[in-house]
Amino acid sequence: MRTQALPILLLCLVPISACQTSPGAAHAQESAPPAAGAPEDEAAELAKKLSNPVANLVSVPIQYNWDTGIGSADADRTTINVQPVIPFEVADGWNLITRTIVPIIDAESPVSGGSDESGIGDITESLFLSPKAPTDKGWIWGAGPVFLIPTASDDALGSGKTGIGPTVVVLKQEKGWTYGALGNQIWSIAGDDDRDSVNATFLQPFLSYTTKSHTTLTLNSESTYDWHADQWTAPINLMASQVLKIGKLPISLGVGYREYIEAPDGGPEWGLRFVLTLLFPK
Repeated sequence: MRTQALPILLLCLVPISACQTSPGAAHAQESAPPAAGAPEDEAAELAKKLSNPVANLVSVPIQYNWDTGIGSADADRTTINVQPVIPFEVADGWNLITRTIVPIIDAESPVSGGSDESGIGDITESLFLSPKAPTDKGWIWGAGPVFLIPTASDDALGSGKTGIGPTVVVLKQEKGWTYGALGNQIWSIAGDDDRDSVNATFLQPFLSYTTKSHTTLTLNSESTYDWHADQWTAPINLMASQVLKIGKLPISLGVGYREYIEAPDGGPEWGLRFVLTLLFPK
């Protein structure tokens, strides 16, 4: 097990936000508010919805992750997560939000002379039933099942197991801030008997702030605890993203740095993230 401090990173933090996985909020106080439907108003609303994992917004984040310092070979690993988010109205006052993560992995061997691996990893599918309106105190929440689907193209890229469990998200948005947490627990229920069973908890606390220019700064942790190995993998992510338009298509571009404060022996040390999110407002 390895634990690393982040003195420089933590000293440099400004109020920031979380991932696309990057929750953050939009708040713009103008002397004369823009007319409804104006570009400024639309961008602010999109920035706010992007910070909410259960917002009523169709989006397709394409997340490029690069990690390094893996194993004795100081290897690199690239993971491209394609993460479509699609909300459905299922009842008066309720939405069902589907969040799919399809990982495409290119991993160098962690040991000299070993084989590199590339292909598709296991798909994670989350379903959140969420009320359209916040609670009386402004809290937004969603809950439902999460599924682990063994779609890996190579044994080295996945668990070989089918898994299921609960997932929940709770957050609040006010005065430009978004703060809250998302979590899930997955247990394997079927799959290759020769592979280790899955018993993993994922926790993602997040804090973000969106400026008047619709730039969102995000701080989060995407931590996983393996109950069988009694081991955390805990990267701290620092992100910045911006809502803009290409022609008539609104998008968000993001860039970030992460440091692994906890990882298994031979796990990654640090990494970078780049995110392109395609937005399809209704």
